[in-house]
Amino acid sequence: MAFDDQRYEQLDYRRCGTSGLFLPPISLGMWHNFGTRADHDTCREMMRTAFDSGVTHFDLANNYGPEPGSAEERVGRILREDFAGYRDELIISTKAGYRMWPGPYGEWGSKKYLAASLDQSLKRMGLEYVDIFYSHRPDPGTPLEETLGALDLIVKQGKALYAGVSNYRGAFFVQAAETVKRHDWTPITIHQPCYNMMHRWIEAGLLEYTAQYGAGVIVFSPLAQGLLTNKYLDPSNPIPRASRAADPDGFLKKEAVTEDVVSRVRKLANLAQSRGQTVAQLAIAWVLRDPRVTSALIGARTPEQVKDCLGALDNLAFTRDELAIIDALFPAY
Repeated sequence: MAFDDQRYEQLDYRRCGTSGLFLPPISLGMWHNFGTRADHDTCREMMRTAFDSGVTHFDLANNYGPEPGSAEERVGRILREDFAGYRDELIISTKAGYRMWPGPYGEWGSKKYLAASLDQSLKRMGLEYVDIFYSHRPDPGTPLEETLGALDLIVKQGKALYAGVSNYRGAFFVQAAETVKRHDWTPITIHQPCYNMMHRWIEAGLLEYTAQYGAGVIVFSPLAQGLLTNKYLDPSNPIPRASRAADPDGFLKKEAVTEDVVSRVRKLANLAQSRGQTVAQLAIAWVLRDPRVTSALIGARTPEQVKDCLGALDNLAFTRDELAIIDALFPAY
């Protein structure tokens, strides 16, 4: 099946920091929705729906699943089935940092682990290179020079085009950027932090630094793993069966769906309705309001959710009064 010839006219692509890389404002992530238990045809349709709408960026990590590695395997299969002639139109990213195999070389940020992990990821996906390779988390036990030197080596080997970091707090990101600059290594093109209305630390602790060093920012969990949606607002069905909070393998626990959170999201829903948006669309539009944020990663489970999230782009403007309402419901740190 062919894709829409007008797909690139549907989105306004954003420059990633000061690099030559452009990303769609919404990117598709495969954290917990492309693993072993996922339906393959649904995964295919999500990727096809996204790409047909202009979403060119698919984000992975070595441990995404469940089981670890299974998301990369599934995406590799879909790339062969549906995207064989489109590799040069896609941005594929993956990461390494969390535990992937037994023994002392199966996690964190050593050169041994990062290089071996990427080789495994490329094999699972059937690719010669990824567009972005990330250090998934800081490693307190490995010299920063070793981790960043490994990223530089990987890019120079042609196994990745751009280097990125994830979960690096502001001061540590500055240290990383200065280390790269001092050694004249591959620059950090992109940072991937968590950011949503309920977790706003990057506003005061990161964005000024990424801008200073010319790095783009792609945020994960803009919907707070589903808390910032309409999903938990029905008092007769507080934990829907198909929700992340009902998933025993998920990171969102039932205990996080508190009456206080639900009450605030219910008020947020009133604001979303006045803007002609769902809560999810409002939440995505909100993280994209800052021009220093290049893209928002969504973790949809159905093609319909992909389309709903893309609807956020129909209204990205906020009035001062609307922002004040959000700030009152979810104060900044």
